[in-house]
Amino acid sequence: MPSRRFDQARPFLTLGILVAGWLIMPGAVKSFLRASFFELTAPVTLAASKVRDLQDFWALRSHSKTELIEAGRDQARINASYEVAVQQTTELKAEIARLETLLRLPSRDQYRLEHARVARRDFSAWWQRIVIRKGRDHGIPVGAPAVFSGGVVGRVAEVHAMTAVVELITSPGVRLAGVVEGDSRPISFQGGSNPAFAPPTGIVELMPLDIIASPTSPKRLVTSGYGGVFPPGLTLGTIVRAELGSDGLHKSGEVRLDERLGSLTEITVLVPLEVDAAAPVRSSP
Repeated sequence: MPSRRFDQARPFLTLGILVAGWLIMPGAVKSFLRASFFELTAPVTLAASKVRDLQDFWALRSHSKTELIEAGRDQARINASYEVAVQQTTELKAEIARLETLLRLPSRDQYRLEHARVARRDFSAWWQRIVIRKGRDHGIPVGAPAVFSGGVVGRVAEVHAMTAVVELITSPGVRLAGVVEGDSRPISFQGGSNPAFAPPTGIVELMPLDIIASPTSPKRLVTSGYGGVFPPGLTLGTIVRAELGSDGLHKSGEVRLDERLGSLTEITVLVPLEVDAAAPVRSSP
């Protein structure tokens, strides 16, 4: 009878020993094991992502010729509008460069763009993360900002050889300074508690009392540029609620974020140019 009870409790004893061993293990060993496990599973993550891309390709092949012609026509219109925007951007950059030369001002180019495909999404109650298919081999550093067409995606939290982990702005662990569009006073932004299948939201604090926001009259929240991580003017979301905080001196509120954050397939990492300049140059074979 005692041996039978011991056999029943053996799995729990083994689990308890493993948990205790992990808790007393030095932090350096934990970090090494975590990084090693991530590097070992990275090829599997990349292969699964590429298989999904192949499935999407064959799914598109199943569409009729009429649907493909209509999609091509719509894409041609979008490409035409983008070509006009690119020409205007090129002209504006040339004008800025000319004025910088005349006024002897330093160049404002601070980042290079590194486009990356999303390999995996890791959403839970504790964090909101995505894994991208580029990492240390492409010069991506820890802390680099990530953006997409709708504004800020998040920042790079971990970097490995072929992959990197980006913590989304929906994560409660992300805090940064923002400003209401047209205002220069900084506001504290933090990711909110975002359950599954719910619209992504964030929280703002230390908001001036004269700022009024509601669902019918929202305020656009953008990055302030303070802290040196995110360039100023990038969209964070829209403030849809503002009420008096607990201290009575500031307001706090709710920020509605872009719903596409949970279904992104491609993002852009802003790699600081000083990181590229400090990186060692690899000799060609």
